[in-house]
Amino acid sequence: MKKMPENFLWGASTSAYQVEGAAEIDGKKLSQMDVLNADTGFANADVASDVYHRYKEDIQLMKEAGFTAHRFSIAWSRVFPDGVGEVNQKGIEFYDNFIDELLANGIEPVPTLYHYDMPMALVEKYDGWINRQSVEDFKYYAKFIIDRYKDKVKKWLTINEQSIIVEFWYKKNYIPEKYLDDPQVKFQLNHHLNLAHAFACSYVHEVVEDGIVGAAIGYSPVYGVDSTPKNMLAMLNAEDLKNHYFLDIYFKGKYPVGAMSYLKEKGWAPKIEEGDMAAIKKGYSDFLGVNYYASKCVKYPEGENNIYQEAKSNLAGKKNSMGAYEIMPDFYQYIKNPNAETNDWDWTIDPIGFEYLLRDIYERYEIPMIITENGLGAYDTLNEDGTVHDDYRIDYWEQHLKSIHRAIELGVPVFGFLPWSAIDVLSTSNG
Repeated sequence: MKKMPENFLWGASTSAYQVEGAAEIDGKKLSQMDVLNADTGFANADVASDVYHRYKEDIQLMKEAGFTAHRFSIAWSRVFPDGVGEVNQKGIEFYDNFIDELLANGIEPVPTLYHYDMPMALVEKYDGWINRQSVEDFKYYAKFIIDRYKDKVKKWLTINEQSIIVEFWYKKNYIPEKYLDDPQVKFQLNHHLNLAHAFACSYVHEVVEDGIVGAAIGYSPVYGVDSTPKNMLAMLNAEDLKNHYFLDIYFKGKYPVGAMSYLKEKGWAPKIEEGDMAAIKKGYSDFLGVNYYASKCVKYPEGENNIYQEAKSNLAGKKNSMGAYEIMPDFYQYIKNPNAETNDWDWTIDPIGFEYLLRDIYERYEIPMIITENGLGAYDTLNEDGTVHDDYRIDYWEQHLKSIHRAIELGVPVFGFLPWSAIDVLSTSNG
């Protein structure tokens, strides 16, 4: 029987906006996610899974399921409703109690400092992550949280899915209309996120005894649609801009040359101030949190398709309903993989891709990893007796765990599996 390494962490993940509810209770103010998803026609975050009120029973369910770790996020606007200033005592007491309850039940807390939910007060004040002041205000928040829990938390996650924040920049950020026609903005706000991440890493190293820290990245291995030289070049280009552009910062302290040269050609490169890259290099990551759902497929863009195009997800839940595939002119064009199965939202189901990416990342960076998200979206049926028979999801995780195990056999250090999600979550895309 295949077994994971000793002390391997088992559990699952959530984020504050998606499960806590209590969006404007006990002093909390709105985040940008609250505002972005207020009028989806579906649910909002007023209740979600009501973890704010029901965390004790939720943690008992985690214990019953055998969790040894739980990844969650801290809502910046619950702790500092205006982003900075006076701490909200009721808000921080919730996280005090939540972390203590996890520890009392033998479950290691693995908090994420930022999971899409910039306080709306800061967006209204200066456009959020677009403005460099966001870095200073994040430092204020992060320093407080790390100081507060440095004796109770040893594994820290900084920012969730920078790659997704950039790809779907106006779905994961509240972007004023005046910026929407300027792709440079998404690479600029990403640079500010990099500075925020680097500070949090540096501060954990400074004050948390035996603490380790890293980011959780949304990661998709990229395949060329075939072996023609141009399409293989598109694969290289996409890997450089979609994957290495983020991980080179975390583990090498610099942007990859090819991707940055391309962005400069297009006029989309971020403005980098003196001292930025030194701060980024100092704020190195100890490990990587991997959020894996699907692989991607590309070809080289030519003819009428060689124009810039933003990605638009399939939000309808009907196969072959993608709004648009991303096109970066003269670099790559995302397309549907003709050789891969998908779920109803056109996300590729590719367990082999899990082994591929784990081995590929380790060959390039030689760092340990923890799986911080992995899961299957599907139409589930609630039976009259309150059960859901989701054999398809069980099979999905079984196949993906086998791929993780094979990567471990081939030398990749993976120290935990915390898939998505611990309980039902509210979508950050469409409510």
